[in-house]
Amino acid sequence: MLDLTGNGKSRTCNGATRRDFLKVGTLGAAGLSLPQYLAAKEQGLVDKKHDNRAAIMIFNLGAPSQLDTFDMKPDAPAEIRGPFKPIQTASPEILLSEILPRHAKVADKFSLVRSCYHSGAAVHDAGWQMMQTGRLFTGGVNTPHAGAVVSYLRGRKSDLPAHAVLPQPMGRGGGGLPNGQSGGFLGKAHDPFALMADPSQENFKVPDLLPPADIGVARLERRRRMREVVDSTLKSFEATENAKMLNENFATAYRLMTSPAAREAFDLSKEPTKVRERYGMNRFGQCCLLSRRLIEAGVRFVTINTFLTVFDEITWDIHGSKPFTSIEGMRDIVAPMYDQAYSALIEDLFDRGMLDDTLVCNVAEFGRTPRVNPAGGRDHWPQCFTCYFAGGGVQGGRVVGRSDPIGGVPAERPTEPAEVIGTVFHSLGFKLDTLLPGPGGRPYPLVDSGYHEIKELF
Repeated sequence: MLDLTGNGKSRTCNGATRRDFLKVGTLGAAGLSLPQYLAAKEQGLVDKKHDNRAAIMIFNLGAPSQLDTFDMKPDAPAEIRGPFKPIQTASPEILLSEILPRHAKVADKFSLVRSCYHSGAAVHDAGWQMMQTGRLFTGGVNTPHAGAVVSYLRGRKSDLPAHAVLPQPMGRGGGGLPNGQSGGFLGKAHDPFALMADPSQENFKVPDLLPPADIGVARLERRRRMREVVDSTLKSFEATENAKMLNENFATAYRLMTSPAAREAFDLSKEPTKVRERYGMNRFGQCCLLSRRLIEAGVRFVTINTFLTVFDEITWDIHGSKPFTSIEGMRDIVAPMYDQAYSALIEDLFDRGMLDDTLVCNVAEFGRTPRVNPAGGRDHWPQCFTCYFAGGGVQGGRVVGRSDPIGGVPAERPTEPAEVIGTVFHSLGFKLDTLLPGPGGRPYPLVDSGYHEIKELF
């Protein structure tokens, strides 16, 4: 076997490295066949005027308390309403918590859905699956992340991948379940490109944009040409669908390592210091800025994880006592960081004329209990929570749905995960009854029958 790169270092969960795709004769997981890919892509492009639309999904890992952020109940008893006061916003329909003052200034550009819920278990990973794929994984079938579906139906439109996750995929959630951030049954070819680095660090570099230390770009180019010569002698091998998929994986890895456009997109030093500081010089803030740069460069879908796990860091998971976050920790650390970065992203997209063609959706795995617990925090609560959307055809300044007087269950317009994901697909121009090739070749609809987008947003 001719190895084009030397030894790869960073390994995926199945033991393969990204740079293993640059090895001649290595057949990785084949994933979807090329004919299926092309057929599904053509089927998905149902509204070609939206072909240039992109999406940013901000996943609020840990789950914000709806009662302390987006769905306050100031007239409820103290143990329900919590310690924060509502404030007026740029939208007369929307009141928000005082811990989100910058959200208040851009509230005319996003709309809230206050009646989200799901029937999955009250564990983080179950909610991660449902809110990123529209389904709970059952029967050993892992459904694909929304960004993986976009990768499958639309493909890339530049040297960069179609779908990226920043800064990296989610870690542990406590339930031992898959996190919903993969290509699922569409195959590893549609897993997201993972940054695997903190863009707020001074010496930030993207590992997969760097050729292996023992092979420079010139040698890599020579090896690419050598591989083409070898492949041209293997006509029967080249005729197989597996070989075509291997070639695509090879080409993707090679493009990233050698593309000036890719290096430019990931180079945050190109941004003025004032712009970087506007987003916040922290991991989440710089991921939000990087997401804007990636969308500008042609990435179709970016997923941003606000946090990487609910363990060992302060997150939205406000149970109140260590090792989890307190309400004060949310107020003093989490909310200011999040508020600054989100508002900067929305303002930046708007100022650059990008917001109309970029959907920004903010989701979480569930909400928090209506009643404050004895530790002064709130626990897991899938029965009611808030998601919100901006851009991509969404009308801002609206409230869709309503929760009951204690924020415990939907009182009007109950909204399930399939409708949240359906809204993403609708914004991008996909028919919701488009069929994907599921396990065993069984047709698999984008969204289960009976579900549709949240029409009131558009």
